[in-house]
Amino acid sequence: MAEKLEDLNLPLTVVTRIVKEALPSGVSISKEARTGLAKAASVFVLYVTSAATNIVKNKKRKALAGQDVIDAMKDIEFDRFVEPLGEALEHYKTMASARKSASMKKKDEQEDAEVIEDD
Repeated sequence: MAEKLEDLNLPLTVVTRIVKEALPSGVSISKEARTGLAKAASVFVLYVTSAATNIVKNKKRKALAGQDVIDAMKDIEFDRFVEPLGEALEHYKTMASARKSASMKKKDEQEDAEVIEDD
């Protein structure tokens, strides 16, 4: 667990990057606003995590999964985010599976090359 309350905050650099990507070009944001957004985002993440943890405990499981977060969003009445989060989760799973397949293929190719060299 975090030793200090500040340890639970999202990194300001990450929040700044996300905010800059979301804002139209030529628009800047003050340091105080970035700090406020970072704190608000941290509170939101902790709130959703708490709701998701309750779901996991009620299902008598120990590991929190992506679907638990989506279910938590429904529980805390953030329904407008459920569909985009579901799509993002599916995209992530597809990309992770593709990376894993590519890694396994590369590993197999390397093993085949080593066997040929040994002959």
